[in-house]
Amino acid sequence: MLPSPQIRVPATYLRGGTSKGVFFQLQDLPAPAQQPGPARDALLLRVLGSPDPYGKQIDGMGNASSSTSKAVILSRSTRPGHDVDYLFGQVSIDKPFVDWSGNCGNLSAAVGPCAIHMGLIDAARIPLNGNLTVRIWQANIGKTIVAHVPITHGQVQETGDFELDGVTFAAAEVALEFLDPADEGDAGGSMFPTGNVVDTLEVPGVGSFAATLIHAGIPTIFLNAQDTGYAGTELQGDLNEDKVALARFEAIRAHGALRMGLIQNLGEAATRQHTPKIAFVAPPAGYTASSGKRIEAQDIDLLVRALSMGKLHHAMMGTAAVAIGTAAAIPGTLVNLAAGGGVRSSVRFGHPSGTLRVGAEARQNDAGDWQVTKALMSRSARILMEGWIRVPSP
Repeated sequence: MLPSPQIRVPATYLRGGTSKGVFFQLQDLPAPAQQPGPARDALLLRVLGSPDPYGKQIDGMGNASSSTSKAVILSRSTRPGHDVDYLFGQVSIDKPFVDWSGNCGNLSAAVGPCAIHMGLIDAARIPLNGNLTVRIWQANIGKTIVAHVPITHGQVQETGDFELDGVTFAAAEVALEFLDPADEGDAGGSMFPTGNVVDTLEVPGVGSFAATLIHAGIPTIFLNAQDTGYAGTELQGDLNEDKVALARFEAIRAHGALRMGLIQNLGEAATRQHTPKIAFVAPPAGYTASSGKRIEAQDIDLLVRALSMGKLHHAMMGTAAVAIGTAAAIPGTLVNLAAGGGVRSSVRFGHPSGTLRVGAEARQNDAGDWQVTKALMSRSARILMEGWIRVPSP
């Protein structure tokens, strides 16, 4: 076999919220990868170091977790009223595929800062000091995200005193608005695809579960923690080495995806790992977070634990947080009931790394149906490295 030279591709490596990803400008990608398809997927797999049967991604930029095996493609938007188009790819660690079925809410916080860094925002719009509003078209799900990016001395402010549980160091706050977060495109146009805020989900060989199936931020299946045999206070070590438990959750997720209309048969769930998410909720209870920080029951409204790409997430996916905030605002959902019921404009929930506050603006229309106009939360973002990614020539 003749050796092939490496190619280099301009890229920026960023942390956004509790995730990390490799960001590219569309025009900087090799010509075959500028279009969706096998060439693009192959490039991103090689960049992240996948598929890796060892599960470590040693020969790539991934860090062996769903939170860090991510890629983003940005371009100047041609869509009226938007500044940048944002396409997200969840790169499988041990399998040769990239899942384009949903958004990453955490990396959404890095899109505005990165777009400014890449010159995708007109320089004349950038204030000397203050906040720059960046309107983002999330191309995976066809939704608008508004990022409020802090600017100091004409540059994106990345350092600050905003603390985010799951991130070690404080940084500058990036406020996000997820506009019209419900009604996902491939869900057939309904926040609750079954028409119910709670369904009974039958999973042969596993059990029967009360479930809230919702399309908001990202398609999500919410269960009651006690129905799954858990308390809602678990950390990653309590679940992620239990292959039997993970297989049970995957079976529930697959049947939920089928019930939600996201897949046509159960076998398709294996190639759609990024969506839907599955989470379990419980009323508030005290626990010790993964950092050693004590979370008291009186400081939170409910407990939520969520799985991503087959593993319990170390904190909370940003898009799942949008789903939590949306479901909490609608009376009768399992999330709402775990938080005490009633109409709520925001909740603070406990996750494995600490707590997070998320809000949603919900109202009932004339027909009595609930509509959510926006979900709100704050994240932070920081450039970790910039330059070129090197990958072997295909």
